[in-house]
Amino acid sequence: MAHILSAVSGSDVDVVPITRALISVSDKAGIVELCTYLHSKKVELLSTGGTAKKLREAGLPCIDVSDYTGSPECLDGRVKTLHPKVHGGLLGVRGNPQHEKDMEENGIGKIDMTILNLYPFEATVAKGAAFEQCIENIDIGGPSMLRSTAKNHAFTTIVTSPDQYDEVKACIEEKGGTTLSLRKKFAARAYSLSAAY
Repeated sequence: MAHILSAVSGSDVDVVPITRALISVSDKAGIVELCTYLHSKKVELLSTGGTAKKLREAGLPCIDVSDYTGSPECLDGRVKTLHPKVHGGLLGVRGNPQHEKDMEENGIGKIDMTILNLYPFEATVAKGAAFEQCIENIDIGGPSMLRSTAKNHAFTTIVTSPDQYDEVKACIEEKGGTTLSLRKKFAARAYSLSAAY
């Protein structure tokens, strides 16, 4: 019989201010505009590879995930974000004394929002790419961050498509952060994406 995990309690909040966002997108449409908005709201931007390059080219400050974690990208970029400082920052339950203690002892900061879309595996296959190229377009870190963020949607916001960017900005502008209803809606969409992937 499978082990059933018990519920983990934490703070009961509706609006969560965004102080740190992790951005890793293959579809870069609208990402500079969204990150410019987040930067104007004093949000710290963490990013990887090509996304970080795009943000810097637009004059936006961002911290490479490898600098944030203290671990370099390795294995030809196959390992970038699979690190406790990333997943602990996404999964830590706010207001839970044990989680907050663990995070402090391990130097894990909160990550309030993840903006990502997954490697285009289906599109790569559809265009007839070589088998080896198709294999490299199977995303590992992206689905992991997606699921970590969606699981902790009581406190973290998962954004998976450019068509959500305006809604995110409008919510932050009106409420000063993301609402629980928005986080639930975006988490449900993220889980659908993860299941289809």
